[in-house]
Amino acid sequence: MSTAPQPREFFIQGVTKAGKTFRPSDWSERLAGALSSFRPKGSGIGAHIGYSPYCVPRVIDGIKCVIVSEALRDLEPMAWDFVMHFARDNDLQVVEACLVPDPPKAD
Repeated sequence: MSTAPQPREFFIQGVTKAGKTFRPSDWSERLAGALSSFRPKGSGIGAHIGYSPYCVPRVIDGIKCVIVSEALRDLEPMAWDFVMHFARDNDLQVVEACLVPDPPKAD
């Protein structure tokens, strides 16, 4: 039994390549909000209220980030280009990584 590989994830970090914090402070929420309508088929009622699973804002080690799934490229190439060009045009650091869930808490 083989499983399909998971799409890669790219972390757009709110730090420029020169090491400066990117502004405005809510940039990650704005960017993810602009892409909130891109969702998997059959997402269900009320799914439009939150962020897209393909583009979510996070704070990682005190740095605002947007985690973008490569699956967005297959779903809507123009949305993928938009978010990647945003990062490039603003000289933001982009790394390929994987968001690992927190381990379960011991009781």
